[in-house]
Order: sequence, then C-alpha cells, then structure tokens
Amino acid sequence: MDRLKTLNPFARSESHSSGSFTTYKVLTILSWLLAVGSSVYYTAYRPTDGHTITTTIWDINDLYVTGFTMNKVIGSIYWIVLFASQVGYLGRLFSNNADTVTAAANVGSHFILHNLFHFAFVMLFVRGHFGWAEVIVILNFFNLSTLYLWHHSYPRSIHWPVVSAPLAWYYVAIFWNGAIMVHHPNHAPRRILANIFIWSILVYGGFFLVVFKDYTMGFSLSVLMAAIGVGQFFTKVVALQWIFAFTVMGVMFVSTLGVWVPTVSGRFKRAPPPDQERAPLLAGENN
Repeated sequence: MDRLKTLNPFARSESHSSGSFTTYKVLTILSWLLAVGSSVYYTAYRPTDGHTITTTIWDINDLYVTGFTMNKVIGSIYWIVLFASQVGYLGRLFSNNADTVTAAANVGSHFILHNLFHFAFVMLFVRGHFGWAEVIVILNFFNLSTLYLWHHSYPRSIHWPVVSAPLAWYYVAIFWNGAIMVHHPNHAPRRILANIFIWSILVYGGFFLVVFKDYTMGFSLSVLMAAIGVGQFFTKVVALQWIFAFTVMGVMFVSTLGVWVPTVSGRFKRAPPPDQERAPLLAGENN
C-alpha cells in the first residue's frame, strides 16, 4: 500500500523526498507561468496562426452573447487576484517549515494538472474550438473536485488560490463556455435553459457552505455571479437573467456571511487533517 501511495502523485503523503520537492517546485512554477502567460497574452492579443475564429478571451465573451456572458472587468479582477494569491502558494514550496512544504506539495500534482488544463482551455477557446474547450473544462472540473474532496482541510492560504477559487470558476465555466458552444441568436429554448441552470450555482455553492462551512467558495461564486449579473444587465439579451444572477449573488453572499462570521469568531472550527486527528492517539500510545 505504501508503495502504491509513493507511485501515485495525487496521494496525500506525510512526507516527500528532497527529489520530489525539487520536482514539485520546478513543475509547479513552470506550469503556473504557462497558465498565467497564456491568459495574459490572449487577454490582450488574438492568435495569429490562421484559424477561422481568432480573437481575445473577453472579445469572445462579448461576441457570443449568451445567458452567461460576464462583465470582463469583474472577471479580469477575479483572475488577477487569483493569480496574485497563487504566488503566495508557490512561496510555501520554499518554506523552511516541513509541515508547510508538505502541505503545499500534497496539492502540487492537482495544481500542475489544473495549470496544464487551463493552458489547453485558453488555447482552444481563443481559436473557436468551443467543443474541445468544453471537454477540457469538464476534465479540469473533475480534477479540481477531486482535489477539493481529498485536500479541503489545508490552510486558507493554500485552499483558496489552489482549490476553491479555481473550482468555482470552472464550475461556472461549464455554463459560460457551454452556452458559447451552442450559441444561436434569438433562440428561446437556450435562453430558458440559461434561466434554469443559473440557479444550480446557488445549489452548488450552498452545498459547500452547509457541508464544509467553506466561505471561500461562497465568496468566489458571489463575485462570479456579480460578473454575470453586470454582464447580463448591460447586454439584456436574456431579460430575466440579470435579475436571477443578482438574486443568486445576494443569497449566496448573505449565506456566506452567515458562515464566515461564526468561523472567524471561532464558533465553527474546520476539521483538522487526518494526521492531526490521530496525533493525540499516537501520543497516548507512546506514553
């Protein structure tokens, strides 16, 4: 069993070899630079390799107006803050504290895979390959969901930039890119489906608030709902969608405050990682 855990880069380990730490440092930084570089470049510039549809990320968002069209200012701020916060996570890989480095390395494989998926998504999206981009979005959603379920108890400085914030984006991106993929002007059934699917974001966020008391997921989804609400208000393609988006945002934000305030005041305590739960028992056995 220990041999299998060693061979599985996604398994949670209590320690890593010096070679593993070096590998995580190099691959994590390189994959992060790839994700950030492609995002920044294709926000400002369009591809020049001769594809039929070649435009920037947010130009596609404005060109294909759907029930999930976002406000690009709020969407950009979300990613700027997210990328900036990930620098703090990268710094933890170079910490002198063994527990800090181990926790950072334990989520490293999923984070590297997320960065590679994100790079692939951007490259496909700006070239108009929305069907393949949707496949990548779904694959990354499952990657990040697995990461969340296995490693949700780490400090917020790791949890938000590596786990919850990317997962919140990619859940919303399933609908955002999916709506672009099936885009058709003045198509009533698609607009009705958008009116329905937007409520799933409230259910999704509510799950994390109730089960995990995770206010970082609630705040992340609230910001993304604000981006959709503002985007829908100014496009008005789907008359009810901006009302629904702001309603979801409001309910999500208030519910998140209801979890955040007791958590920061100490009334809610997150469950410690499994190894910390066993520490008192091990201490008793040693005595």
